[in-house]
Amino acid sequence: MRESCVVIAGCGDLGCRLGERLAAQGAGVHGLRRDVSRLPKSIRPLPGDLGQAQAPADWPQRVDFLVYAASANRHDESGYREAYVEGLEHVLGWLAQRGQRPRRLLFVSSTGVYGQHEGEWVDESSPTEPRGYTGQVMLEAERRALASGLPATVVRMAGLYHPDRPWLQNQVREGLQVDRDPPQYANRIHRDDAASLLAFLLHAEISGQALDDCYLGVDDDPAPLAKVVDWLRERLGVTHWSEQRMSRRAGSKRCSNARARALGWTPAYPSYRDGYAALGEPFA
Repeated sequence: MRESCVVIAGCGDLGCRLGERLAAQGAGVHGLRRDVSRLPKSIRPLPGDLGQAQAPADWPQRVDFLVYAASANRHDESGYREAYVEGLEHVLGWLAQRGQRPRRLLFVSSTGVYGQHEGEWVDESSPTEPRGYTGQVMLEAERRALASGLPATVVRMAGLYHPDRPWLQNQVREGLQVDRDPPQYANRIHRDDAASLLAFLLHAEISGQALDDCYLGVDDDPAPLAKVVDWLRERLGVTHWSEQRMSRRAGSKRCSNARARALGWTPAYPSYRDGYAALGEPFA
């Protein structure tokens, strides 16, 4: 990545972790977000608003790679559309205004574009028939990225987990019950593995490897949520059960990372057991 210019549009937690990796390898990384005060020092601040048609004043003169990693500020259909469809359109417009053509666009998407709900195995060739607006809007944004005229790759990430988002651990501590029959399969990826996959794909592009237009960002172990909860209960020493239940998941599917692994990527945390154990006690 040495001397490459990378713009991370929507440089939140995942973008910062990716940017720090790339900067350590010699890339010039620009992190675009409204509030740049919390960017790591290794990432060059690029104040900007994805909701604006006008490019940021400090937009770099050269962009070798664009990573679109936005997240929605509002969790309704219009909020999703603004973040993923309209925001992407604006960034593509900024590139066009300056006659820039990055070597690769990485669009960070979600496994929520799949509507399977009976524990089916899913890969990049599986039908995408999302039932809710979140997956539908994300799928629309994916298609816009792939039709942008740029070499583009969509990376469908599963649920990221890390110490700053202890949602599941807190649910377990409260003793919330979980549906067991039929099994509710959940897919996840440690946040560091998510960043490493994006970095790996950029390196693959530089090294001349042919990239597919889509990869799934998941670990090796799609497991029933009840199994994950039981393991966490034992590790956290939780013995009580609440009368409340965890919210039922919208889907139940098993996502495969075989394509990314075939390219040479390997997750550092192949299972939820590895990832949660690495967070340390008490899984804060």
